[in-house]
Amino acid sequence: MRNRYLDLLRFLAIVRVVVYHVTGWATLTLVFPAMSVMFALAGSLMAASLARSGPAAVGRRLRRLLPSLWVLAVIFVPAMLLTGLPASSRLLLWLFPIADPPANHWGALALSVIWYLRDYLWFVLASPVAFWLFRRAPLPTLLAPYLLLVAIEAGIYPAPPVLREFGLYFGAWLLGFAHHAGMLRRLAGRVLYPVALTLALAGGAWIISHPGPRGYDLNDNHLGNALWSAAFILIVLGRAPAGIAWLGRSRLADRVVTVVNRRALTVYLWHMPFVVALTPLVDVVGWSHQDPLGLAVRVLLVFALVGLVTLAVGWVEDVAARRPAELVPGGRPRPAAPPARSGADTAGRSGARPAGKTAGRAVVPAQRVAGEAATVEVTAG
Repeated sequence: MRNRYLDLLRFLAIVRVVVYHVTGWATLTLVFPAMSVMFALAGSLMAASLARSGPAAVGRRLRRLLPSLWVLAVIFVPAMLLTGLPASSRLLLWLFPIADPPANHWGALALSVIWYLRDYLWFVLASPVAFWLFRRAPLPTLLAPYLLLVAIEAGIYPAPPVLREFGLYFGAWLLGFAHHAGMLRRLAGRVLYPVALTLALAGGAWIISHPGPRGYDLNDNHLGNALWSAAFILIVLGRAPAGIAWLGRSRLADRVVTVVNRRALTVYLWHMPFVVALTPLVDVVGWSHQDPLGLAVRVLLVFALVGLVTLAVGWVEDVAARRPAELVPGGRPRPAAPPARSGADTAGRSGARPAGKTAGRAVVPAQRVAGEAATVEVTAG
């Protein structure tokens, strides 16, 4: 069984990021720190894969991550070359974005979502070592990214940008490790709630005292973002419900959550180009960011356009995950093939067993951990 609560969290995070990029509402980053939540969910999934497969999990994660990027690159890289992007060996970064791939003036904005894949890639590569350390010293390993970020923000350690990203989002990734290990769930309320409150107050105080160019937008404040997001993750994962039966009772809602989870990477990669392309409508039609109707129309248009692209190329995520390719995921499951009959079963049919009794016990599949079938895991959202 899939953990539908984690699927719902991922769905909400994806929708929140798209709405934020259309509206620019900084409050959304505080209400739901979506990027940190998604890194935490991805970290939990990565921990499950490492526990099951060891370092081979790295290759599997990369196999599921990169093909959707290559589809995007096949379309946008030639377009950028034709509009002024100089050809160089750095174009190879579009195959394996260990650093930001090159882009021209319009591509830099429309494809700014690539930073997420860059960080995700680094975190996947670092995970075998981090998982080994986490199993031996959970708390010091978990605290290390946050202490690194404090040192950077305090000016003690002038770290390169990649380490700053580790300080911000790798802490959330490691909280995903803690979620997979059951550490967050086992925390007593008398510990979890005061720790979460302390982190939220510290993060909120830092955000208020260090406003960015967009005000109290988490994306402009690394340390405030990390602390506030850690508090949020502790609550939503540490006190996750055992199930959300109400979702299964709504066939439409259940299907929508499934589709968005199975196409999460496609939605991420393609929504920002449409946000950028629709921005000129603000001048042509007169839709300002203060016009609720205009914003609603823009949000719906972006989701509609992303939906069309998802129909066209979203199946690449199925192929990358070695699932049967589907235009719209989550259809009716195919009937299971009858199990092969064992010798004992054959004997039962020939009279060795009483009629009406089964040859053995039914096997119930184990619960899957942390939304195992979906990855995601933007300018920051």
